[in-house]
Amino acid sequence: MTVTSLGGATRSGAPARDRPRRVPRPGRWAIVLFTAPFFALFAAVVLAPLGYALWLSLFREQSSGLGFGGARTVFTGLENYLTTVADPAFRDGFLVLARYAVLYVPLMLGGALLLALLLDSGAAVLRRFFQLALFMPHVVPGVIAGLIWLYLYLPGISPIVAALADGGIRWDFLGDRVVGSVVNVAVWEWTGYNMVIYFAALQAIPREVLEAATMDGARAIDVALRVKVPMIRGAVVTTLIFTIIGSLQLFNEPVVMDGASDGIVSTWTPNMYAYAEAFGKNDYGQAAAASIMLAALAAVLSYFVTTWGNKK
Repeated sequence: MTVTSLGGATRSGAPARDRPRRVPRPGRWAIVLFTAPFFALFAAVVLAPLGYALWLSLFREQSSGLGFGGARTVFTGLENYLTTVADPAFRDGFLVLARYAVLYVPLMLGGALLLALLLDSGAAVLRRFFQLALFMPHVVPGVIAGLIWLYLYLPGISPIVAALADGGIRWDFLGDRVVGSVVNVAVWEWTGYNMVIYFAALQAIPREVLEAATMDGARAIDVALRVKVPMIRGAVVTTLIFTIIGSLQLFNEPVVMDGASDGIVSTWTPNMYAYAEAFGKNDYGQAAAASIMLAALAAVLSYFVTTWGNKK
């Protein structure tokens, strides 16, 4: 017996309009065609290197005899991971990253959001000029930026250090305060980039919403904090994820300052530790183990930040 209804119900009683529509076969092939380049590139530059690093992390090169018989690759299982975790230099690198992130993340994202709100306000002048001027530091490669700021940090040749000394202030940029110096370089590089993302999100907010808030008597600061910021929450969470991942990958700036700073060593960050193990000690297994653990930590933090953003 077939049951029908005016609402177009199916035999099971569910409305026909609620049933998922099947994509026609030509449409499926179009989806595959357009997404195939992405998945091929993703597999080539992300999955394949991760798989190779995971394979390397399970082996170690051992010399036979007194070293005259060459070296052979030996399967060690999780030994490289245990050795890396037990190394104080590797653990200290995460303490450095924690100090770096505590300063860098709020300063950079907060500054980018503030600049975007200022540019989006009606009082902004020379908007396009400041957009370009603030974005320009991001165009400078990280190594070049590190060299520029190293010149500004070095005593004897830095005009900033000389000006501070003339004012009776002695500030050691490359000593105990080197974490703040690296944070300054990163903030200079990335604030403009994230400001552009926030500004684009602010421009997408319907003007009717802002006009309604203004007509209800909201002040400009209330509109910015209670209307604009909540409506670009997705952009804020996305940049937060990218910033956390970028903080874990800190490498270029401290490497450039390594030779001139007493506070930076070759294993100052986990990335530098992996580089030193691979190209300083030729221990590719331990370097791969450090890289895999760093990638796993980035994935876990990204998951928690995404979950927190969705709940908010």
